[in-house]
Amino acid sequence: MVLRAIRMNLIPSKTHDNAPRINSVMAEVRKRISARILAPGSKLPSVRAFAKTMLVSTSTVVEAYERLMAEGTIHSRPGSGFYVAAALAPLSLAEIGPKLDHAVDPFWVSRLALDGQSGMIKPGCGWMPPSWMPEEAIRRAMRSVARADTDLLTDYGTPLGLLPLRKLLSRRLSENGVHAAPEHIMLMDSGTHAIDLLCRFLLEPGQTVLVDDPCYFNFHALLRAHRVKIIGVPYTPSGPDVALFEEALNEHKPRLYITNSAIHNPTGAVLSPVTAHRVLMLAERAGLTIIEDDIFADFENQKAPRLAAFDGLSRVVQIGSFSKTLSASIRCGYIAVPQPWIEPLTDMKIATSFSGNQLCEAVVLAALKDGSYRRHIETVKVRLSRARVETTSRLRALGITPWIEPQAGIFLWCILPEGVDAAKVARHALLKHVVLAPGNIFSQSYAALTHMRFNVSQCDDPKMMEVLSEAIDTARSIL
Repeated sequence: MVLRAIRMNLIPSKTHDNAPRINSVMAEVRKRISARILAPGSKLPSVRAFAKTMLVSTSTVVEAYERLMAEGTIHSRPGSGFYVAAALAPLSLAEIGPKLDHAVDPFWVSRLALDGQSGMIKPGCGWMPPSWMPEEAIRRAMRSVARADTDLLTDYGTPLGLLPLRKLLSRRLSENGVHAAPEHIMLMDSGTHAIDLLCRFLLEPGQTVLVDDPCYFNFHALLRAHRVKIIGVPYTPSGPDVALFEEALNEHKPRLYITNSAIHNPTGAVLSPVTAHRVLMLAERAGLTIIEDDIFADFENQKAPRLAAFDGLSRVVQIGSFSKTLSASIRCGYIAVPQPWIEPLTDMKIATSFSGNQLCEAVVLAALKDGSYRRHIETVKVRLSRARVETTSRLRALGITPWIEPQAGIFLWCILPEGVDAAKVARHALLKHVVLAPGNIFSQSYAALTHMRFNVSQCDDPKMMEVLSEAIDTARSIL
């Protein structure tokens, strides 16, 4: 009736005056469609209900719906309402999230780090330079695998992955207090693949997931792809802020919490036993499942608490991979889960990737069994310790202060000089072929405006500090 009244001029139309509100309503509908909150054929909220939600008049919603019909985004069914058109654009993760400057867009930073031209300096990336990786051990492992039976070289692998590697991982996990039998371990293509499979298994669109704030920025991107609500909990030097963690549990009723164990990305912080205990108590009370990403385990100098160790793989799932310590080209990770999950996760893996990547698994197994891997790790830890001291000293000379001084790992989470916007610094540095990682790409609340993550293994090029100093001066001049 309202739509008919507008058409018959019985209700005055203020289209010109209401243009911003109309555009806002249209943008919200498009956003919900892009995020798959409104799927093809789904019914839109009624005019009155949506007007109430958007705090606009019914005539504004009517006009917005009219325009969306004109462009083919929605259509009406007389006497029934408005529905999403059958055709749906491909999912765009960039459209789901807020519009960001390229300097603080995690996809943009990742693309530059992965596809950047030769000569690009990458202190903002999350991996070590090729010269730090065990190239000779990898070559030996590949030669060994090349002599294997034809089945290993040409046939499908099992969904769970090579049993010898799962046995080896079981022993390695036990060194960190995580007791997972080989039959409770599933091999994956990477840590990201592991989280993606677990999200498919555990989540429905519209559910809520907790992450640390700040956290690894690809957690945000992956969760967007699963169309869930993301809530950040401030991270402290000893783990998530427990009071705010409890508040988020009570208010948002999340299904899942994703975090790092051992060495936190990006802060380099380490979870304390007290915080771990309190988080697990709250998770038990709330029925919360936790995914613990242990990808930096081999960089530790002293073993940190693991939620999975305290929990006994009851409601905590642990994942990891070898991309940071062995090779990013050899894609192999793992999941350690409660025994009842193995069969349904196996079905999910078959449905999404069919089988294991046994060629990569065999190379990883051969490399890990080679005694040179442990020697490589010990050498890397010494180099990282030296690089952290040297990088910290150079950054302090520019007025850049570490949030904490981590005892292990590749990252420094730093605070820029007062009032300096990290995004402006990153934007200027990019013009000089230096890829930085400004804080807000890691922060769900965008509360890290003056923070930046540095990878100490990628900071030895003198040009990097020169460009950084110049970028800070430039950012100051345009405050």
